Amino acid sequence: MADENQEEVRQENTRETIGRLKQALWFAVGKIADEESLRRNRNVTPQFIGALMELVWTQIEAVAQDLESFSRHAGRSTITTDDVLLLARRNEDLHGIIKDSIDKEKASKAKSKARR
Repeated sequence: MADENQEEVRQENTRETIGRLKQALWFAVGKIADEESLRRNRNVTPQFIGALMELVWTQIEAVAQDLESFSRHAGRSTITTDDVLLLARRNEDLHGIIKDSIDKEKASKAKSKARR
């Protein structure tokens, strides 16, 4: 009985977290859409923002599942930059941007270690 209650509480917490994340995503997508609509002198409807938010949410879920799968396949429980690079392998431009960012971060860390 206690296990069932704990599971119900966990599921409710998960639903609440997903709801908050979707609200934050709605806000971010709405802000970007509003900025673009002003810049392009166009109007966007709340329905459009909602549909775009759901599209982005679905893509985020797919990316998260892929990253988890890559990590698990490599025998790790933590997602690494290698997993992200593997995910971006079919988009050369994105892969290059991510690779450059990772290389800059590694170089920065190497410099700070050398100073110590």
